[in-house]
Amino acid sequence: MTTDANAPWLIAGLGNPGPEYAANRHNVGFMVADLLAERVGGRFKRAGKAQAQVVEGRIGPPGPANRRVILAKPMSYMNLSGGPVNALKDFYKVPVANIVAIHDELDIDYGVLRLKLGGGDNGHNGLKSMTKAFGSDYHRVRFGIGRPPGRMQVADFVLKDFSSAERKELDYFVDRAADAVECLVIEGLERAQSTYNS
Repeated sequence: MTTDANAPWLIAGLGNPGPEYAANRHNVGFMVADLLAERVGGRFKRAGKAQAQVVEGRIGPPGPANRRVILAKPMSYMNLSGGPVNALKDFYKVPVANIVAIHDELDIDYGVLRLKLGGGDNGHNGLKSMTKAFGSDYHRVRFGIGRPPGRMQVADFVLKDFSSAERKELDYFVDRAADAVECLVIEGLERAQSTYNS
């Protein structure tokens, strides 16, 4: 799928707004988006009428590989992420193939990354909402959080903070996920997959 090289990229970190959710497993998309914002030297601020916070910036070396990016954190709660992301897509005129969702993934071991284009939502309500809003042909950076232990319900597990053991490596994994997003945008999906799909 070819995209306009000059079209901006919309990178949406998925999560739930509010301090009580900030360190939850479900909010790892927000964590990666925060780090990317730091890297481009921006601070999240409310985006006009869209129910989201955004940072506009550029990533990549000077020259043809430099990309304009809009980093976004939907402020609608996870299961309604599609509305804010769709509003930003329309406002910034972003092709669907230039949208990246960064999200937690239960079916992958903790800290493992998988990048892909399109596909199903695998029961993830944020992706379900985005796919309903504008189709499934967007990129995903899937951040493994593993499965809940014992009989813990999935909903309880994703809304819990990372364990103290997990937190020891969390910064490293978030850093690596941010690297993967940058590689995807600058060098394309195949290069990013071969480098980061561990």
